[in-house]
Amino acid sequence: MERTGAHGGKRLLPRLLFLAALSVTPWLLIFCLHFSVFDGAPPVSSPAARQSLVAVVSEGGEDAQRFLLEQEEQLRRLPSARDVTTTTAAAVAGDAHACEGRYVYIHDLPPRFNDDILRNCREWYQWINMCVYLSNGGLGEPVDNADGAFADEGWYATDHFGLDVIFHSRIKQYECLTDDSSRAAAVFVPFYAGFDVVQHLWGSNASVKDAASLELVDWLTRRPEWRSMGGRDHFVMSGRTAWDHQRQTDSDSEWGNKFLRLPAVQNMTVLFVEKTPWTEHDFAVPYPTYFHPAKDAEIFQWQQRMRGMKREWLFTFAGGTRPGDPNSIRHHLIRQCGASSLCNLIQCRKGEKKCLIPSTFMRVFQGTRFCLQPPGDTYTRRSAFDAMLAGCVPVFFHPASAYTQYKWHLPDVHETYSVFIAEEDIRSGNVSVEETLRRIPPDVAEKMTETVISLVPRLLYADPRSKLETVKDAVDLTVEAVIERVKKLRKEMHGGGASSRLSTALGANTNGGFQSS
Repeated sequence: MERTGAHGGKRLLPRLLFLAALSVTPWLLIFCLHFSVFDGAPPVSSPAARQSLVAVVSEGGEDAQRFLLEQEEQLRRLPSARDVTTTTAAAVAGDAHACEGRYVYIHDLPPRFNDDILRNCREWYQWINMCVYLSNGGLGEPVDNADGAFADEGWYATDHFGLDVIFHSRIKQYECLTDDSSRAAAVFVPFYAGFDVVQHLWGSNASVKDAASLELVDWLTRRPEWRSMGGRDHFVMSGRTAWDHQRQTDSDSEWGNKFLRLPAVQNMTVLFVEKTPWTEHDFAVPYPTYFHPAKDAEIFQWQQRMRGMKREWLFTFAGGTRPGDPNSIRHHLIRQCGASSLCNLIQCRKGEKKCLIPSTFMRVFQGTRFCLQPPGDTYTRRSAFDAMLAGCVPVFFHPASAYTQYKWHLPDVHETYSVFIAEEDIRSGNVSVEETLRRIPPDVAEKMTETVISLVPRLLYADPRSKLETVKDAVDLTVEAVIERVKKLRKEMHGGGASSRLSTALGANTNGGFQSS
């Protein structure tokens, strides 16, 4: 279901060790295939693909030759599924010193910053009771799997702005928690910033919108845990986009609150489902999908199922237009998709029931090779993660839809898992989406699909009521990245020269004032 609007190490095992492991038990092969990260040499293009490329070169001249070279280079850069396996959490846990440098301390906040906010869930929106989405640890109710689009276990009707509770519940399962903040590599602040702002987005004045944020900063900056690094070892989560926390003035009519603009908050690492383009202290994490596995096997089985899907459609677009946005390219994509016999169009108009059913989209994504992911109300879409979960290669039209956002969770080499077509080319009518995608060699497209399926564990949030044994999910990767960032900041604070001056400048931001732009 897509709802838009304001609510809307890896350690490469030596090949000899890997082969030896395979000789012990075939189940290790299953594990490797399901959980590989693709970091080796790709196979040579198939003869059929080469023949099709020769035809393109013959007919297209210099442009086609350039395209052939680009595709061959892309094929070389795509990694192999057979050369990598993942270091398991179980192996790490076996080390007596595994938690040194990895401990996380969770602040015990007064309930007004989290639990009390949840008690008002019926009043957050005038048109929907959000309390149902808070059940099952924030996952929502189990989805109806009557048409078989999902698996029997681990699938929930999760709200795409519901990470506040999910992340908090999930981090309580982190293997290296500590009650001694002096041992902590990072400190988590379980303030439900996203749920706090949403309850005041409509009809509240600026002081009401900002009240909880200012109270939180006042509470934190008085704590001894804050004083050790001026809050630079703290991190906090909002399940909404950064745009909801970027209010520039104290006007009652301006959208959102000023949480992200408070100097003390700027000392922390702030997590959103979409960050701002110009700040360095906020980071994007994946939108929650419908899949929240409780066991490793549920992930492996789903990946294997997606590998076996017959993808009859070349591309698809699922979503609605943005008639009030003159810069939107969605109507161009809808027109191109509707005119193509290779595109499956799921157009969502106001009130259409099919667009309120999660299986509508998941079933289409599972049968499609490429899924178009244009910006909506903001640059990013939850749909991109639903599509990748289904093994559908995303097609992006703006770098801020993924490439400048999810650096902790998506590969740096963007062409290994996605296609990029510039918005300007769509808007000007110079590019045909169908022709662009048809020119991608079949073996390259297959490899991209396999890479997307391999990314599934990194993009999902496991069931917080259970604990995965070998797989690292989005929360595990996020915590690791936060700890690494804090280590760098700590090194800068104790260093000299420019780093020392940077630390001094940051040290001024230790309380909750309002910083003007």
